[in-house]
Amino acid sequence: MTTSNEQFAKLSANGLEAAFRVAQITLDSAERFAKLSLELSKQTLEENVKLARELSEVKDPQEALSRVNKLTAQGLEQAVANSRNVYDIVSQTQSELGKVAETNFSDLNKLLISNVESLGKNAPAGSEAAINAFKSGLAASAAAFSTLSKTGQQVAEFADSSVKAATSATADAVKAAAKRTA
Repeated sequence: MTTSNEQFAKLSANGLEAAFRVAQITLDSAERFAKLSLELSKQTLEENVKLARELSEVKDPQEALSRVNKLTAQGLEQAVANSRNVYDIVSQTQSELGKVAETNFSDLNKLLISNVESLGKNAPAGSEAAINAFKSGLAASAAAFSTLSKTGQQVAEFADSSVKAATSATADAVKAAAKRTA
């Protein structure tokens, strides 16, 4: 029984370590979001000051319209780039949290299998079928988790490529529209 208690103590320590890792990942992500938000605020203020100066110097309404269209296109391009930055932070965070969850599930599964095998050695005669069924159930749950994890990763990769394609298409459309109005 000491081995089992030691294994559970180790599992508890690993769980605590995983909780700390999740907290660290979350704080790092929040820090990246806050930094991005401050950078965007600073950038927006600078761009608005520049816009106000440029528009105050314009004497011709047609030139003012042309400058506003150009600045609008630049603003849209920047918005697309900013959304991509936010998506990258979210995607990276999701990936890191997924790795933590996968590692913890794997450790728990190994511990359960080890304890079931230990139980099987000390079980009364005739209980092999029940123990094998339990082992089989554990193996099936591990396989299901693995399949779900891989499927989730494939969905994330597909979403990532879709977002990249949409971002690129949007940026191209904004550039094309800006050239037409210029």
